[in-house]
Amino acid sequence: MKIFVGIKQVPDTETKIKLLPNAAGVDLTGVKWVVNPYDEFAIEEAVKIKEKNPGTQVFAITLGPKQRASEVIRTALAMGCDEGVVVNTNTELDSLGVAKALAAAIKAEGGCDLLLLGKLAIDDNGSSVGPMVAELLGVPHVSVVSKLELAGTTAKVERDIEGGAKEVFQVPLPCVLTANKGLNMPRYASLPGIMKAKKKVLKEHEAEALGVGAASAKSKFTSFAMPDDKTAVKMITGEAGAQAHELARLLRDEAKVL
Repeated sequence: MKIFVGIKQVPDTETKIKLLPNAAGVDLTGVKWVVNPYDEFAIEEAVKIKEKNPGTQVFAITLGPKQRASEVIRTALAMGCDEGVVVNTNTELDSLGVAKALAAAIKAEGGCDLLLLGKLAIDDNGSSVGPMVAELLGVPHVSVVSKLELAGTTAKVERDIEGGAKEVFQVPLPCVLTANKGLNMPRYASLPGIMKAKKKVLKEHEAEALGVGAASAKSKFTSFAMPDDKTAVKMITGEAGAQAHELARLLRDEAKVL
């Protein structure tokens, strides 16, 4: 079995975001890049499948500036992936452009039996690349997967829906699945794994050579704005009854929600 895992580089959750002077984008100076947390669930699931099925190969793939993208690929290799593929580009692509680049690279690598990605990236919350790649590859997909079992050429997947219920699907391989929190518990990269990952040669594709450039993007961010500062917290003191009356007054007269 040949499995691909799609990975995105996102700013570390503790990064202090700053906007460019013209508010047309985010100032990336000094930003620490990490593997998108939901993609870690996809990596872990792919490695678990490999461990249960000898002969399975796991390829980690990402898109972005080669030097930056290579770091997250090596993290995936240290966690247990076998090979790394980087689609090199300095062009800012939208979700469709990214999906086209990933699909083209996977086809160039001979296709796959299963593509796993995180359900969304924590920087843009798009949740769209996985389904788009599936459409471009011409294969079925299921999003927000919380349980996966493989039996021959079929994947049995489960996902949570509203009201605490679950949906269960049987999907033929090849297919695309996007992982949700709870699918597994991602492992930490071992020291031997980190050392081996540093020595591995990554496969490279140029986005332009795959026919994916600035023209592939159909949408573009034009401006960014930081959220408004939160208003100061008001502390209500006194007896419980007086506090209740004062709270009701504030909600009615100031917050105007009553």
